[in-house]
Amino acid sequence: MSKNQENTTVQLNDDGLAQVGKFTRENQKSLIFIASAIVAMILVYVLYQKLYLAPREAKAADQMYMAQDFFAKKDWDKAIKGDAGYPGFEKIVADYSNTKAANLASFYLGVSYLNKGEYRKAIENLNNYHGDDSMVAAEALGDAGDAYVELKDYSNAASYLKKAADKASNAFLTPVYLKKLGLVYEAQNDNKSADDTYKSIKTDYPTSTEAQSIDGYIARVEAKL
Repeated sequence: MSKNQENTTVQLNDDGLAQVGKFTRENQKSLIFIASAIVAMILVYVLYQKLYLAPREAKAADQMYMAQDFFAKKDWDKAIKGDAGYPGFEKIVADYSNTKAANLASFYLGVSYLNKGEYRKAIENLNNYHGDDSMVAAEALGDAGDAYVELKDYSNAASYLKKAADKASNAFLTPVYLKKLGLVYEAQNDNKSADDTYKSIKTDYPTSTEAQSIDGYIARVEAKL
């Protein structure tokens, strides 16, 4: 590099630094305001979590135990609506939105409606569940798939059951949802997809309960191919 080129580069760097310094000086008040606003937002978020959300979370969890007891006893109406001063899952969801308890209540509520045969409400509430627990998330998807089957909406049923199988990703739940998925494909007369799905149970989950009887399902759909 020539001396002139070096001088030009130094000059450009100096000019660039000068521009940055000029921008900082001219916008100092704005930068301070932005920084202060960010700090304030963080503070508000922390206070919201500790002073508002945490007490609501504790109260919601405390009030939900009776609804869970009704659910365990398969008393779906009381699980949904509550009884004798104890709120059901429906009220927990309505009164304690944005809490983990209300999120879980949406799952319970969806399953309760599914068992009552109110499939649209089941789907709505199961779709409102958004959790990190892969098992519960898979069950929510699978139960929504079951509701779509009852509505004879096989396209959505297949979509949800496939998502449930993928989400579960274990030897206990995945073959259950794959078998249901195969049955949905059969209902759609898509015997090739049903065959592939049943064979995936036999190949990937050979020790599962579903695999023990899957040969009969495979034979049935292959007879139609």
